[in-house]
Amino acid sequence: MKLIRCVITLMTVLVVTFAFNQPALAFCGFYVAKADAKLYNKASQVIIAREGDRTVLTMSNDYQGDVKDFAVVIPVPVVIKQEQVNLGESKIIERLDAFSAPRLVEYFDSDPCAIYPQAYDAAPSAPRASENEAKSRRDNVLGVTVIEQFSVGEYDIVVLSAKESDGLEIWLRENGYKTPSGTSQVLRPYIRQEMKFFVAKVNLQEYAKTGFQSLRPLAIAYESPKFMLPIRLGMLNAQGNQDLIVYLLSPKGQIELANYRTVKVPSEVEIPEFVQQEFAKFYPAMFQTAYIKEGKKVAFLEYAWDMASCDPCSAEPLNAEELKKAGVFWLNSNSTPSVFISRLHVRYARDTFPEDLQFQQTANRQFFQGRYVIRHPYQGESNCAAAQDYQKSVRNRQEQEAQTLTRLTDWNINEIRQKIKFVPVEPIPWWRQLWGFWR
Repeated sequence: MKLIRCVITLMTVLVVTFAFNQPALAFCGFYVAKADAKLYNKASQVIIAREGDRTVLTMSNDYQGDVKDFAVVIPVPVVIKQEQVNLGESKIIERLDAFSAPRLVEYFDSDPCAIYPQAYDAAPSAPRASENEAKSRRDNVLGVTVIEQFSVGEYDIVVLSAKESDGLEIWLRENGYKTPSGTSQVLRPYIRQEMKFFVAKVNLQEYAKTGFQSLRPLAIAYESPKFMLPIRLGMLNAQGNQDLIVYLLSPKGQIELANYRTVKVPSEVEIPEFVQQEFAKFYPAMFQTAYIKEGKKVAFLEYAWDMASCDPCSAEPLNAEELKKAGVFWLNSNSTPSVFISRLHVRYARDTFPEDLQFQQTANRQFFQGRYVIRHPYQGESNCAAAQDYQKSVRNRQEQEAQTLTRLTDWNINEIRQKIKFVPVEPIPWWRQLWGFWR
């Protein structure tokens, strides 16, 4: 049946991720707090812009709690200096989410008695310097070296190296941080790889000057052949599963995991009309079902597209200035920027992702989007022989939509049917057949 209009409804990351109601902690590090502060960090978002060995990593801070207790420890492959750290903008992460989030698409059936031909095709988110020599000697005993220390905006930052995981854990505790149980064991592999540790906490005086109600993202630029994102530390003080959204930006094509499977989220399916009002329940349920069916050790591709265009557009593509703020450093003002976005959604726990995420760039520029179709039946009066056939086709379609929904979500099929307003199949009066359908 020919479709006469379509409306796009954006599914923001606040629904896609926060609606899971499962607390999660830092995606690539762990939060440490003084005393017994209760820390709650829900879903994590990160932007990774990469070309060659150059990477710009932007980490969102959705930390909830007293900022005086905030601190984060992140393994990094190289020493990070002050000029390599910048403050990001939360708005850029919101823009990337708006551009790439899974979406709901509405189609409206046209009058089955219209003259035009049928043609439906469901188109396919620094500690201060040592105060005395005694402290320095203590650091040496613990095998911890403070390589860099500086401030960026409201953050005081130190970059550490360590010889032993036990020594690093003791150093963190002696410097006022409450580390979660099992820290030493998880730190050990990073130390063996000779990785450094980026530690950031809030400078309260500087934070007060900003006037912001939340912490700004931190962006780090560095060069390394390692294309990875550490997540194991973030499992230490996690409460259940964690959800991570990674926006991967590349001048080539899709970016996928090298050490775990990357699969496409279920997409291009027709679902019942009532889901439009329950999309915030539908998507998490569908994602959880797919997560279990795929065996959990997977990353789901939710979006892959050239950022120079979109079809359909749920939000305008980022302009050159916004892309620069997102970390895209290969832009050339004399040519059209080539930026391909891959949006990966990972749900992980200690027993499902024993390794950090390792990425690989590909030349695959195939477009994909998480897209869910709602088709509204025609509501007007139809006075033609084709109307009854149309009503029957809609009834069959609605039943198929119900079966699709229960397959995607494991929701009860009978409860789904009760919510569907099935189109009645009304017989055509005999006198219309006798006198025609023009009245």
